[in-house]
Amino acid sequence: MPTTSRNRGGRRVAVVGAALSDSGRVDEATPYALHAQAARRALADSGLDRSAIDGLASAGLGTLAPVEVAEYLGLRPRWVDSTAVGGATWEVMAAHAADAIAAGHADVVLLVYGSTARADIKARRRTSNLSFGARGPLQFEAPYGHTLVAKYAMAARRHMHEYGTTLEQLAEVAVQARANAAHNPEAMFREPITVDEVLAGPMIADPFTKLHCCIRSDGGCAVLLAAEDRVPDTAKAPVWILGTGEHVSHTTMSEWEDFTVSPAAVSGRLAFERAGVRPEDIELAQIYDAFTYMTLVKLEDLGFCAKGEGGAFVEKGRLTVGGGGLPVNTDGGGLSACHPGMRGLFLLVEAVRQLRGEATGAQVRRPDGSLPELAVASGTGGWFCSSGTVVLGRG
Repeated sequence: MPTTSRNRGGRRVAVVGAALSDSGRVDEATPYALHAQAARRALADSGLDRSAIDGLASAGLGTLAPVEVAEYLGLRPRWVDSTAVGGATWEVMAAHAADAIAAGHADVVLLVYGSTARADIKARRRTSNLSFGARGPLQFEAPYGHTLVAKYAMAARRHMHEYGTTLEQLAEVAVQARANAAHNPEAMFREPITVDEVLAGPMIADPFTKLHCCIRSDGGCAVLLAAEDRVPDTAKAPVWILGTGEHVSHTTMSEWEDFTVSPAAVSGRLAFERAGVRPEDIELAQIYDAFTYMTLVKLEDLGFCAKGEGGAFVEKGRLTVGGGGLPVNTDGGGLSACHPGMRGLFLLVEAVRQLRGEATGAQVRRPDGSLPELAVASGTGGWFCSSGTVVLGRG
């Protein structure tokens, strides 16, 4: 078990607090309120006083994020980060915060997120968007109706063409995410689904039917990172940041060299190398899953199976807790549990809960009943434009 973080020569960095706000269907709250609720719960989880927080990482809310969030929370941080790279934002921010803490620029950093994406649409405060915009490089794609889901669908079709991946194998990802969600009382959807039900659903973007796509929910979460010298002041055993990696690949599809390779191929390799571990050492994985193909291809790119073997890897319940393989998205993931927007921070919360033995749903355990030691959280942004990967461990 590695005992040093990626920041060799600096202080070790640990997750000392992790929590969710109310999530799923939250009709009577603002995004700011969800930020505050998640932050209070994570702070209570850590046992630290609010005055200990001297760093803040936030994105996706306010004109001057994270300045507005800091003011709302009553914080005056001396270190801030507002990096915004989509769903990978929080793993990238965790890497930046770990570096800052190791270097002594901050001691305790709060990562916090909240969104009422579902409630806003239901109340007609906003509408769905087909494109992220039509300026800059995107001007060459947006006029032709090339939506985000269509981009992922094209990539999935390419993988099917290159490697023989089947619709049934992609559907297995959704089925097993729902099986994990069934044990999680916080999950938005818990009723079992079958491969046939996934395949028979309304078409969204070929080959994705509705159940191949993430749900839309409300929710927030927060994580507190702290320097090793603050760990004795905290309430629970630390979960250490062992290694991180980040990578961006493209924004226009014409510049994506290979639709079957995500930027996790780089961010994962860097994170494992810096942590001093191998993919086969990992005991559970939290992988960004806005669409089923994301889980499948990232399992390949993170090194859990060879390129082109993701379809076979996800068969026979191998992603479920207790399924005899690699437990993936143990809370039900974005496909079934919660997806309010940039879901990457939820991956870190679930990984921490599992390593602590505090899973809200099914708890991952070793064959001898002991808790797992190593986990990985890997976020994805845009349409496989960016990736951040974090390796976490106990002890």
